[in-house]
Amino acid sequence: MRVGPVVLENPVVAAPMAGITDKAFRLLAREMDCALAFTEMISAQALLFGSRKTLEMLDIEGESPVAVQLFGSRPGDLARAARLVAAAGADIIDLNMGCPTPKIVKNGEGAALMRDPRLAGEIVAAVVDAVTLPVTVKMRRGWDADSPDAVEVAYAVVDAGASAVMVHGRYRSEFYSGRADWGVIRAVKEAVDVPVIGNGDVWTAPDARRMLDETGCDGVMIGRAARGNPWIFREAVHYLATGGQLPPPSGAERVAMALRHLDLLVRYKDEDTAVLQMRKHASWYTRGLPHAARLRERLQRADTVAELRTLIQMVL
Repeated sequence: MRVGPVVLENPVVAAPMAGITDKAFRLLAREMDCALAFTEMISAQALLFGSRKTLEMLDIEGESPVAVQLFGSRPGDLARAARLVAAAGADIIDLNMGCPTPKIVKNGEGAALMRDPRLAGEIVAAVVDAVTLPVTVKMRRGWDADSPDAVEVAYAVVDAGASAVMVHGRYRSEFYSGRADWGVIRAVKEAVDVPVIGNGDVWTAPDARRMLDETGCDGVMIGRAARGNPWIFREAVHYLATGGQLPPPSGAERVAMALRHLDLLVRYKDEDTAVLQMRKHASWYTRGLPHAARLRERLQRADTVAELRTLIQMVL
């Protein structure tokens, strides 16, 4: 699959997820055959203001290919922020038009842009004019059933120069409830002549195959299924290539990966931040292991890296 000049080695990519897809997560995903990883969504305005926390989110050194996802609603701000992202070494700039959270949409950003295809197109055109990198858009099925749908928005952003679109098959009003409608992914694929990547309810390797077959999309984006389970990328790639399923990771492999994730967080963040973030990852990695339920409360109260490491090892 190609996104502009960027060639991806397989059609399986990792969805951007706030508070999750930081550098540590992206490196592990890439090790597990994920073809393309996305940063957490980055505020264009915060980047322009030089926010330290935001600049830390832009640490993509040594990662390629990598997509940086920006959000905002002002074409000029997004164009200026895109230049900073290009200078940081990104391979792709992705524009968030799908985030459903109230604090984002109340500012007319994220999924709120699905209500205004004209503005969505203006944003893409401004960013395409500002950089030479391919520009992509991640969107939803729509805001709700009474608003413009993903096909209409896809027409607008592709006409403006988007190199690919990613479609999550839920309305903003659904957040993550119910089932994703893959029919809208097929409709977008049939409407535009750029790569379309499907997103929503890909929980297993066979789900990835089924999405490609049912929608005709060019790639599959995996999000929540990868929390505590980076193996999902390798399993999907293998299944798509061979039709066979890899064995699930053993308990020992899950513990080892959790410890590696912790080590990467410590490498790229301060210890307090690494501990806070690893608490949730530890719960995902260890879910269902022999002593995980008994230790869950202690995992969530751990204050140091050493304590977390000891507790993670105790779940077997």
